[in-house]
Amino acid sequence: MHAHPVLHVTWRTLVTIVGGTVLAAGIIMCVTPGPGAAGIVLGLAILATEYAWARGLLHRARMWARRAKEAALEADRKRREKRAARRK
Repeated sequence: MHAHPVLHVTWRTLVTIVGGTVLAAGIIMCVTPGPGAAGIVLGLAILATEYAWARGLLHRARMWARRAKEAALEADRKRREKRAARRK
């Protein structure tokens, strides 16, 4: 597909529209109910198939998601320890 100029432009346009739509939906879901972070990561993953700038943002988003997950797990662990200490 990338060898043929018309198909390449068509494919890139399609990836841009789909990826941009999913990314925009993810951003909107950050302030409305829904899996906003997942939408953002998915939209960036789609865009990263064609754009280098999206690959960089996807890398940062994945790092942010990992740190957020670790922070949530740590907070949960501390909350459970505190609850267990109160029971004793």
